[in-house]
Amino acid sequence: MKRHNENNERVKRDYFQYLKEAQRYGEQSVDMVAMAISRFDEHSRYRDFKAFHREQAVAFKRHLAEQTSKRTKDKLSKSTVRSTLRALRAFFVWLAGQPGYKSRLSYSDADYFNPSDRDTRIALGTRPREVPTLEQIEHVLSLMPSATPIERRDRALIAFTLLTGCRDRATVSLKMKHVSIEQRFVLQDAREVETKFGKTISTYFFPVSEDALKVVAAWIVELRTDHLWGADDPVFPATQIAPGEDALFKIEGLARRHWSNAGPVRRIFKAAFERAALPYFNPHSFRSTLARLGQERCRTAEEMKAWSQNLGHEQMMTTFASYGRIETHRQGEIIRALAQPAGPQPEIRDLLERLLARP
Repeated sequence: MKRHNENNERVKRDYFQYLKEAQRYGEQSVDMVAMAISRFDEHSRYRDFKAFHREQAVAFKRHLAEQTSKRTKDKLSKSTVRSTLRALRAFFVWLAGQPGYKSRLSYSDADYFNPSDRDTRIALGTRPREVPTLEQIEHVLSLMPSATPIERRDRALIAFTLLTGCRDRATVSLKMKHVSIEQRFVLQDAREVETKFGKTISTYFFPVSEDALKVVAAWIVELRTDHLWGADDPVFPATQIAPGEDALFKIEGLARRHWSNAGPVRRIFKAAFERAALPYFNPHSFRSTLARLGQERCRTAEEMKAWSQNLGHEQMMTTFASYGRIETHRQGEIIRALAQPAGPQPEIRDLLERLLARP
């Protein structure tokens, strides 16, 4: 059975280079686009893209709506379907302008990949999302073992994520010189740290947990004094694995190198929440926890801005629109409490006026 089309593979390679070099896509984003195009290529039985007909797009949309997720075994979410179709539409728009395809494809053909308005609204709709509470995270930390360097690293990793809200890919690439316990500060230097969009982010430890601060401080001191870690060594090193006498691999301690990806971080989080008999919350969910704590604690527009900036957001509304959703029950409590409004404070009134004045 045919498993590829040479012409398709060649033009896909050109498109991926275009995304990476001209559109500045990251590797992960390019991989997601490649997966979407491969889905379509397989469904069309590797028919040459030059022979594309709009009916193929219509048939593929029906096919995609019936597919199930390998992870959940449920039908693909509307969001996944929408992102797949968007990637395909963008690809065929680009393809319609390429030599050898201009006479075969029209730009309007790509529009047949558009999902319905109803499916788009469902995909873009916001829904209540569970995030860990501060109490849950501190409970997880209290139950984590700390007898070995590996166990202390794992515990410090979760405590550090709570204190900083760093994304997991940034965390695994941090070096000792990027973290100052004395100043309670982390410099996510984009020249060496894998930050989102390559932004350099200055983050001070969020004042949310003294227990977490003690765990992280003890870990940094251990790396400096017991393991003699230097400025360019990783804050959260990989695990050293070596063959044992029984020909099986065994853990020998800490390796003086970074993890190659963030996969181990998510496994550490999963194991820690399972040990505490709590639902699994991934590292990124801690950013939502911090955003919600910011909603509770910030009293002025300046404080809100500092909290948002500490998460690495240039626009304050990114923090509260993307991460700071208020739980439905809390929303009701707030609305009922506003039955006798006193009016917004001057700082909040000024913020609202500036937001409403934007075009």
